[in-house]
Amino acid sequence: MLVGLEREWSQKDLGTRTFTIVAIAGTLSILATPPIAYITFAGVLLIVLLTALHNVHEGRPVEATTSAAVILTFVLGVLIGQGHHYTPVAAAILMTLLLSLKPALTHFAGGLLVTEVRSAVMLGLLGFVIYPVLPDRTVDAWGLLNPREAWLIIVVIAALGFVNYVLLKSYGSRGLNYSAILGGLVNSTAAIAELAGSIKNLPGDIATLAVTVDLLTVVAMFVRNLLILAIFAPPAVVSAAGPMIVMILAAAVYIWGGRKNRQGNDGAVQLSSPLSLGKVFQFGFIFIVIEIAGSLGQRYFGHFGFLLVSLIGGLVSSASTVGAAATLAMHQKIDMQTAGFATVLTSMTSALSNLPLMQHEIREWTITRKVAVVSCVIVGFGILTMLVTRAFP
Repeated sequence: MLVGLEREWSQKDLGTRTFTIVAIAGTLSILATPPIAYITFAGVLLIVLLTALHNVHEGRPVEATTSAAVILTFVLGVLIGQGHHYTPVAAAILMTLLLSLKPALTHFAGGLLVTEVRSAVMLGLLGFVIYPVLPDRTVDAWGLLNPREAWLIIVVIAALGFVNYVLLKSYGSRGLNYSAILGGLVNSTAAIAELAGSIKNLPGDIATLAVTVDLLTVVAMFVRNLLILAIFAPPAVVSAAGPMIVMILAAAVYIWGGRKNRQGNDGAVQLSSPLSLGKVFQFGFIFIVIEIAGSLGQRYFGHFGFLLVSLIGGLVSSASTVGAAATLAMHQKIDMQTAGFATVLTSMTSALSNLPLMQHEIREWTITRKVAVVSCVIVGFGILTMLVTRAFP
């Protein structure tokens, strides 16, 4: 009935009564005998065929989606007759949802770029084709690299980037603040590089606006890194959450104070497609290098060796560094506290690495100096919190 109501609301030939009767027919026919179910299914196909021929005769398009929905509804009725309940009910609800989302899906598909479609296909290839065939064991003599676990980190972070890219495309046009937050979730460095060029051409207090945009991007990056850590090494979040939350709150205080400088729909960031072979190989290479360097640093120099690697890794890719820290913590090569502090350090480094980009795009030392002062103060709060939690665990 739910599917039929949607079809009737969409003014299709087959509506509530037809879909309900088809489902009942599927249930009763399979309860009788399987041969009766086959004969009944042939009758359903005949109804679909006659409806299509009628549309052709009237000069209307053939309703392929409605025909497919009728056939699936019969199958769901058969499943009910066989004693299944959750699967057919969930499938009916999902089918109704898909049918009702036609305008939104059509609009979304019409705005897709070729590179975005390729990115979606690439994500499926990475997660469902390559990942299952990789060996789930270390492949080197030193026990440093497990291909399947490393690939899983790459797939998860690529998926997060893809989802955030979709959100950025949907909501980034609403202004600088949306673009800064969503762009920071995808790639904070690229977002700053794009947004800084838009800021310099806007009226008003550019310095305060530049700081606000930078902080929004950094806060989004902090949240993303915490999410990556929580997915692969949840206990490590305990040691990372304190400093990160303090920095986020400090940034929020400044952002709230400069809220009058928010712009309307200017300065939407346009990032490149989030997924490509080049990006995957680049991220994978960085991740593997940081993981190996971190393992060796931990092995020969203790926790401080890995923390130093994390500090440097933030200049290249904080997401890769956090992924490496989480992987090593999972295998107990470093403790959870060290993984948490490594996440904080690489996030701090990544936040401060935005300053040269800001200066390169805006070319105003007074603005860059203000961004640097505020950024250093916020990072200072994080360092102080980290020292306190280290002294009083």
